[in-house]
Parts: sequence; C-alpha cells; structure tokens
Amino acid sequence: MPTTRAVVVDPSHAHRLSLQQVELPPALPSDVTVKVTAISLNRGEVNRALSQSAAGARPGWDFVGSIEEAAADGSGPQSGTRVVGMLSTGAWAQRIRAPSHAVAAIPATVTDAQAATLPVAGLTALHALRQGGLLLGRKVLVDGATGGVGHLAVQLAAAAGAEVYGQVRRAEQASVITEWCSDRVILGADLRAAGARGPYHLILDSVGGSALAAALTMLQPDGTCVTFGVSESPTATFESGAFFRQGGVRLYGLILFHELRQREPAGEGLAILLREVAIGRLRPLIEIEAPWTDIGGIARRLLAREFAGKAVLHVS
Repeated sequence: MPTTRAVVVDPSHAHRLSLQQVELPPALPSDVTVKVTAISLNRGEVNRALSQSAAGARPGWDFVGSIEEAAADGSGPQSGTRVVGMLSTGAWAQRIRAPSHAVAAIPATVTDAQAATLPVAGLTALHALRQGGLLLGRKVLVDGATGGVGHLAVQLAAAAGAEVYGQVRRAEQASVITEWCSDRVILGADLRAAGARGPYHLILDSVGGSALAAALTMLQPDGTCVTFGVSESPTATFESGAFFRQGGVRLYGLILFHELRQREPAGEGLAILLREVAIGRLRPLIEIEAPWTDIGGIARRLLAREFAGKAVLHVS
C-alpha cells in the first residue's frame, strides 16, 4: 500500500495536529490522484479537528495540486492538469485520491493560493446566493462580510447586479468590502444595525444567534434568509410573528455537502468561480500564506478570529 504524509489529529501534540505518514487508499475507477501543492483552512473543519475529532482522524476539505494519475474511467482532467477540489475529509496531505467530479482545472492566470480559497468558502457563497434567484437590482445583506465566505459572497452578489450590504463588527474592517458595498457597509456588533436599511430580498447569515434572530425580521415579502453558520451561538430566539407576517418569507438551512450531492457537483461550481477570478471580478482575500508545517498555530489563530479572509498553506 503506498503512503503519503498528511495532517493527523494528535492529542499528544501541542496544537493537536501533526504531520504523519499514512496509507494512501486505493483509487476508485472515477478517482484522480493529486499531488497537493496548497490547502486552505475553514473554521468548521478546524473547530472539529481541534475540539471534536478522535485521535488519528484525517481533517481537510480544500486542496490545490496537479493530477498525477487520471481517472481510470476517463472522467475528469488528464494527467499534469493543475486542479482545485475538495473532499469531505482528508485533503490535508501531500497526495490524495479525489472523485473526478470534485475537481476543476485551474486557468493559467489563477494562482494556487487564489484557487485554494474557493472550494468550501466560494461554493458556500455561490449556493447561498442562488437561493435568492435573480439578484439584479435586489437588496442583499451579508453578515460577517469580511470572513472567508462573506468577502466572496459580497463580490459575487455585486457581480450579479445586487445592491449589496455588508455587516462588519469593527471600523477597521470596512475597507475590505467598501469596493463592492460603497456606502452600504453596516458597522455594528449587532445585525440589528442593518434594520434601518432594509427590508432585504436575501440575507446570508453565517453567525447565528442574535444575528439570525434579527435577520428573520428584516426580510421583504417573499424574501429569503440563508443560514450556514453558528459562530455566535447555535441557538436563536426570534419574533415568529414579525417573521411570518412579512408574507411568503422563508429560512433556508444550507449545508454545502448536501448541495453538492443533490444539486451540482463541486467541479461545476468551482469552474464558475475560477472564471470569475481569472477575469478579475472575484478577488479572494488571502490574509496568511505559510508552509503547512505551521498549520497548528494558524488553526488556533483562525478560531480566535485574529484575521479576516483566508489562510492558505503551501504543501512541501
């Protein structure tokens, strides 16, 4: 059985993550084998790895690399193609097997670091915005707008012709999204600060708690709130009367892996996002680039919210 070096949950390690030699599983007929060159970190997977996963677990969703072996069934990119993709687990490794439908070829003008930011964060933003249908001229509110998903959602919504409002908690963060939100940056620790600018056709919530409670009272008739995170709190108490009396409104719970299984494989959405980056309409905010040997410390900083945007680690 071939082996590869990978990030493994290790409770004995200072940061609970260590690099170890592991077995590379056999490839299915529709699998490509990828030599990984970069990975990016998402808060959900990091939180799970550091606080919930058992010893020996193999975390990791996002990866970039080149195809070492094409899929035996002829599907997907050919050998030598530079690709970005995602797995449900185990992507943080030097070599991986991945379904051919979960990867997309990277245009020459897009860097590894840019591409690495797109799988979970970019696809979450894309699928969340699709719940609003045609966004041209519509008012869209994004809370946590400088986060990994938020800063991409703001740009994609603006590209779709929406009137985009982005909520930030600190004044120094506003410049991250001003280009797309202009004077529609909402400054405040509480999403209720956005109420005066509403109602909204679509609200994207990655915070939960009081933010979700506020969002549900700020929709216009037939509006939609998409929730996909609980960084503030896993529970919310909201005014149910104020919610349903808006008429035809809905709350949509988005889990990315469900969307990819039921609606569209990852490779298709990634191809869309890569084209947006290639033409300069989508610009990922990369706050940190570092070697993957630094993963433990950077993972801790991500959970502590010490930086906005994305952290990309280059695999040696």
